Amino acid sequence: MHTVFVRNYPAVPADRKEILRYAGAGDDVSGIAELLERCLAEASGREAGRVCWCEFPIREIGEKLSLGFAETDSAALRKNLRGCGSIIVFAATVGMAFDRLIARYAAISPAKALLFQAIGAERIESLCDAFCRDIAAEKAAEGRTLRPRFSPGYGDLPLQMQRDIFAVLDCPRKIGLSLNGSLLMSPSKSVTAIIGIAGDTPAEE
Repeated sequence: MHTVFVRNYPAVPADRKEILRYAGAGDDVSGIAELLERCLAEASGREAGRVCWCEFPIREIGEKLSLGFAETDSAALRKNLRGCGSIIVFAATVGMAFDRLIARYAAISPAKALLFQAIGAERIESLCDAFCRDIAAEKAAEGRTLRPRFSPGYGDLPLQMQRDIFAVLDCPRKIGLSLNGSLLMSPSKSVTAIIGIAGDTPAEE
């Protein structure tokens, strides 16, 4: 049995520099800064940051790595998790607001649609960072540390692992996050990932 935890997160202040980077604005932002402020004002209060997660022991089984909810032969993930005895698998979303705003402005204001894409990207990254900071603080109290988060689709970790993550976390019921047949998430401004917890060593079989 495993326990799936859920946490709601309030919005943190937006990183405008990061949003402009996602938007590909370059160094000269004079023509877009005012529009960005209007978009931020329109998006204000619509964000709904939610995360669900659980922790599993991991172990090496021959050339494969058992993650507790799935097995993988991903060399990149094995390298990332070297020295770890357990993982946290999580899913995070900032809700449907950004999808709706992007769809609303796609035809009538491509510039605003682009900025809402960028704002949504910055918002979900900020949510993941906040969650990872919280987990890092909890594990530090146990004398353990976290590895950088690693998502399906990175390196040689198949995107198909999304299905395993969604199944074990029950994402639709826990945080309203769904996965379609093409492995695309809805809301789109969402992330799934695995975080290694270092401090002990995976068992071998």
